[in-house]
Amino acid sequence: MITKDLASFIVSLKYEDIPQDTREKVKLCFFDFLGVALRGSREKSSLIAHEVFSDMFSDNYQKSFKNRSTIIGHGKGNFVMAGFLNGISAHCLDLDDGHRGAQLHPGCVVIPTALTLAEKYDKTGKQFLEAVVAGYEVAIILGKIINPYHRNQGFHSTGTVGTVAAAAAASKIIDLNLIKTTNALGLAGTQAAGLLESGHAGTMGKYLHAGRAVESGILSSLMAEKAFTGAHSILEGKEGFFNSMSCDLIHEKLLKNQIKSQLNKFHINDVYLKKYPVCRHIHSTIDSAQGVLQKIHSESIKIDKIRKIMVKTYKIASEHDNYSPYTVESIRQSLPISLAIFLNQGELTLDNIERHCEDPVFKEEILKTAEKITIVMDKNLEELQPQKRPSSVSIKIMDGNNNKKTFEKLTFLPKGEPENPFTQTEIFNKFYSINPDLIHMDFNVIDGIDTCKIRRFMKTFLEN
Repeated sequence: MITKDLASFIVSLKYEDIPQDTREKVKLCFFDFLGVALRGSREKSSLIAHEVFSDMFSDNYQKSFKNRSTIIGHGKGNFVMAGFLNGISAHCLDLDDGHRGAQLHPGCVVIPTALTLAEKYDKTGKQFLEAVVAGYEVAIILGKIINPYHRNQGFHSTGTVGTVAAAAAASKIIDLNLIKTTNALGLAGTQAAGLLESGHAGTMGKYLHAGRAVESGILSSLMAEKAFTGAHSILEGKEGFFNSMSCDLIHEKLLKNQIKSQLNKFHINDVYLKKYPVCRHIHSTIDSAQGVLQKIHSESIKIDKIRKIMVKTYKIASEHDNYSPYTVESIRQSLPISLAIFLNQGELTLDNIERHCEDPVFKEEILKTAEKITIVMDKNLEELQPQKRPSSVSIKIMDGNNNKKTFEKLTFLPKGEPENPFTQTEIFNKFYSINPDLIHMDFNVIDGIDTCKIRRFMKTFLEN
C-alpha cells in the first residue's frame, strides 16, 4: 500500500543515511526559512493571526502550558499555536522555498512543524534534521505525482500535500512506529485542503493554507500517538487523496512503482530558493528584464524611454496577468505590475511592492509602465514545461539620439533553481536585506528566538 510505503520510509530514515550535501541543503533551507519568517512575522497577515490567537487564549491560559514553543517574532506560546503562526509567517511574503516539479512550497509547512515539536520534546539537532528531510521527501514525491492535474483543478498543493508532509515531519520527530505513522498520514490526508483561488484573488487566504497544514499535521500525529486511527489507504484508495483530488484516476501499481523509485532520493536537494517576493512563475520574467538592463548598461528604465515591452512565456506564467492589483497580495501574483516595478526601480523588493499600494504618484507611474507590457503565451516555451520555466522579455526603447532600439533576453530557469543556485553568501545577504535591523545580530539572540533549544539548532545548522 502506498500510504504504508511512505510511513515505512519515514520510520526507517536515519541521520546516518542522509548524505552530507543534503545536510548542508537543510541548513541553507532552515536559514532561509528563519530570515523569511522573521520578516513575515511583522506582516499584516501574521499580526492578524497572532491577534486572533491572543484573543482566543488568555495570558494565564497560555502560561499554563508546560511545553511552550517559539512563535517567531512574538515570544512563546502553545506549541500548536506556534507551528500555525510560524507557517503563516514563513509563507506570507512569497519568499519561501519551493520545488518546480512538485509545484509547492515545502519549507513553510515542514520546518515550522519540526521546529515546534523539537522544542516541545527537547529533541537534538540530528533528530530535527531527520524530520525535516522526511517532510520534504514526502511533500515533493507526492507533489510530483499528483501535479499538474491537482493544480489544474484549483488545489493549492502547499495546503493539500503540505498537510501530509507536515504529518510526516511530526511523526518522525515524535518517533511514532509504523502503524501510528500510517494512521497519522491517514488523518492528515483527510484534512488536506487549500484552493488556489485564495491566492490568485489576491487575499491572505493563501497563507492560511500553510498554517493550517502545520496545525493539521501536528494534530494528526498527536492523535495517532494516542491510537486514534486513520485510513491506511488515504492516498491510493478508491475515494482517497489521489482519486478524489486529481482529474485523472491514477493507476495504483504505477503510483506504487513511482513512489518506491523516488524514495531515498533526497529531493530537498532540488528545492529552489527565491530572490523576489512574488509568485515563482514571475521570476524568469524578472531575471530576463534584469538581463535587458545589463545589455543597455542601466540600473532601471523610466517610462519616457520605453516604447513597448513584450513578454513571451509559458501558459501558467502568462495567466498571472492582472494589470490592476489593489492589494500587496495581488501584486505578488501580477506579472505586469511586478515587471513594471522592477524596470522602474531596478529591483523588486518588499518595500517597493508596499510603496505601490501606499504612494499614489508612484503607483500612477508603475501603471503607465504596465500599460506598455504585452504578455503572450508562447507555444514553443510552453512545450519546455515543466523541465524549464522560460520567459523572454523584449523592450523597445528610445536611446539618447532618439533612435528606437530593441533589446531582448530569454531566461529558461530563474536564479535559485538547483541548476543555477544561490551561494550561501547570497542567502545570508537575503536574510540581512529583509531583516536590516539584525545586521549585527548575535546568533544566540534573534528577535523572539532566544531559548537554549533554538540556540542549539542555530549552532548545529549554521556554524558547523
